Amino acid sequence: MARIAPHRLSDRVGVTSQLQVEDLVAVGRRYRMVVDLRPDGEAHDQPSSQAMEHAARMAGLGFAYVPVPHGDIPEDAVARLQAVLADQGSVLLYCRSGKRAARTWALAEARRPGGLSAEQIQASVHGAGQDAADLRDRIDLAINTRPKVNP
Repeated sequence: MARIAPHRLSDRVGVTSQLQVEDLVAVGRRYRMVVDLRPDGEAHDQPSSQAMEHAARMAGLGFAYVPVPHGDIPEDAVARLQAVLADQGSVLLYCRSGKRAARTWALAEARRPGGLSAEQIQASVHGAGQDAADLRDRIDLAINTRPKVNP
């Protein structure tokens, strides 16, 4: 796990940079699922989502592919990640550098009923070595419109 160096976003979600097929056995010692947020074909040395899914399944891990392009994070990707995270235990998100993964998580977390505050989300992303300050308006809007949790 040292080479992978995941950063904690929440109690059950971590983020890291590009994983390789051979990393997934080690990932399976700590996480139940991996989520690939990097679109296939961005780089010639990047393993495909199909290869990663096969290796994840062989390592006993769940796998989801939620590609997020460079630039703006599409709402449908946020919704897909939120759905994946709702049904899982410990999850490791990855993309090329971890940036898109952390930022997409921030938006998904902002939508989650009972989720973290905007300040906590920003601190988690920052603690993972990334920045989501430019997403503050989207995070605030999502928090203000997310369903309330009944006590």
